Amino acid sequence: MMSGQHSRNIPVLVRAPMMSCIRAAACGVALIFSMSAAQARTRQDEQLWINLTAMGSIKDDLIYFAEVQPRLRDGMSRTDQVILRGALGWKLTPKLSVYQGYGYIVLPVAGAPDTGEHRGFQQVSWTIGSIAGGGLSSRTRLEQRWRRGDGNAGWRLREMLRYVHPFNEEGKGSKALVYAEGFVALNGTNWGARAGFDQIRTFLGFEIPVGAKSTIEAGYLNHYVNTAGPNNRMNHVASLTLFFRH
Repeated sequence: MMSGQHSRNIPVLVRAPMMSCIRAAACGVALIFSMSAAQARTRQDEQLWINLTAMGSIKDDLIYFAEVQPRLRDGMSRTDQVILRGALGWKLTPKLSVYQGYGYIVLPVAGAPDTGEHRGFQQVSWTIGSIAGGGLSSRTRLEQRWRRGDGNAGWRLREMLRYVHPFNEEGKGSKALVYAEGFVALNGTNWGARAGFDQIRTFLGFEIPVGAKSTIEAGYLNHYVNTAGPNNRMNHVASLTLFFRH
């Protein structure tokens, strides 16, 4: 388990150019939120999210995924959280799958022992079909969230729409990728969750093939968070994901 006293630093020579790139990309997407941001002061941050996910068939239609996702905050200078998540699922049709999963989120606390969050979740993944030469898919996830030392469960609904479009008629090689995911908390909790709109994530980037089935997704993620305090958050995230499929 990671400690707030042992957060890892990224070398300045690597961090500086990455921060410059995501600041530039942020300008366009941030305009989407300009009207809502004007209603409340919004804290800005540059972050790095890395996601390593393995997924595939265990036997026939029994499927799984498992992921490790470290996230860095405060100008990519220290660990914000580490997500460990996995699920078992069943492929109902070639385009529709359902999952039951569990995740543990490590939350480092500066100068104190780490805290954590437990998450049970149910998920429906649906390949909707082809639209305007690209592929549209949906992911719906219902989460049950518990914080360490508090038995009060927070229920949260997440909905993602994802669209990929090839750069050539053959559909081979790298593709343009966009997605948006909205989060709604269904109830409030003693540990800080508030019912209502929670956050929205908007991604612009590329899907790059690796081998026969695996892919890398790289790009800019705008992460807008409705906080419990007077200042909402907007995180400008350099996002890098490896999907290992077998």
